[in-house]
Amino acid sequence: MHESVQDYYGKVLQSSADLKTSACCDISSMPEWLKPLLANIHPEVTDKYYGCGLVAPQLLDGCHILDLGSGSGRDCYVLAQLVGSQGRVIGVDMTEEQLDVARRHLDYHAQRFGFANVSFHQGYIEQLDSLNLPDNSIDVIVSNCVINLSPDKDAVLREAYRLLKPGGELYFSDIYADRRLPDALRQDEVLYGECLGGALYWNDFENLARRHGFLDPRLVEDRPLEITDPAIAGKLGNARFFSATYRLFKLAELEPACEDYGQAVIYRGSIPEAEHLLQLDKHHAIETGRIFPVCGNTWRMLKDTRFAPHFEFIGNFERHYGIFPGCGGALPYDNNNTATGASPCC
Repeated sequence: MHESVQDYYGKVLQSSADLKTSACCDISSMPEWLKPLLANIHPEVTDKYYGCGLVAPQLLDGCHILDLGSGSGRDCYVLAQLVGSQGRVIGVDMTEEQLDVARRHLDYHAQRFGFANVSFHQGYIEQLDSLNLPDNSIDVIVSNCVINLSPDKDAVLREAYRLLKPGGELYFSDIYADRRLPDALRQDEVLYGECLGGALYWNDFENLARRHGFLDPRLVEDRPLEITDPAIAGKLGNARFFSATYRLFKLAELEPACEDYGQAVIYRGSIPEAEHLLQLDKHHAIETGRIFPVCGNTWRMLKDTRFAPHFEFIGNFERHYGIFPGCGGALPYDNNNTATGASPCC
């Protein structure tokens, strides 16, 4: 399957226009503050981009970032501008043709940005020990529509957890299905290359994440995929697919469920591009200056990470009140990605 994916992304696809689904986001779906950064990217790098979502969380200045399946380098070069001259971005990809594009424009982007802080390495995202990076050395790991292509997703999440610093996060977009796919679909090379055959059933993914230490996966945003190719749609039948962005924090004290300790936070409004509201995830839109009740896990995601200086914290873990209201186990995706207001829900 590795060879099939390398051939599909290195030889079959010549640009994002060759894809047969709506998995790739166009620039119009980007927040306004990201668009000037994208304008600095070389056109060839952008043309060879095959991602499916946004992988640019807040507060990256000075961070060390690892991009799993960096492809032509588009996201790496966007992130390079966000981490600044004191940060570092490492891209790893197994497809030589994609890496050639990324490396060809290293000097172009260094001159454009005024500093050089990006490197690209050929390798497999299941075997990150080949990068010789120390354990607990990466602030943020990102990936854009790549983990579904891996034949060993266990290894990807295990390696990501090993490399992240305590309080670090895996922030990534990928494709998920509303059910488990039969073997015939999972082994279809075109479906696999289109990020459908390797898509996990969403509940299997969340359980996999928990098994590797990411105890409370948080959905940031999602959208349904449109299958525009009739032949592919015919193979898939009634299975539905979603492009979704998750953030998984490496926090050892997270609990398997969202527990209520009577805690709350107050957002200071001090994060750039989020002065009035911070969207931590799909169900946590935290308004500036407003007391916002949170479960114990959300408390830790803010208190024990790079977000801490931007919040006031109310309460502690001395008294437990049971499960936090609003937690559930149904399909988390829908067509409404505009979570607003301050109503807490885990």
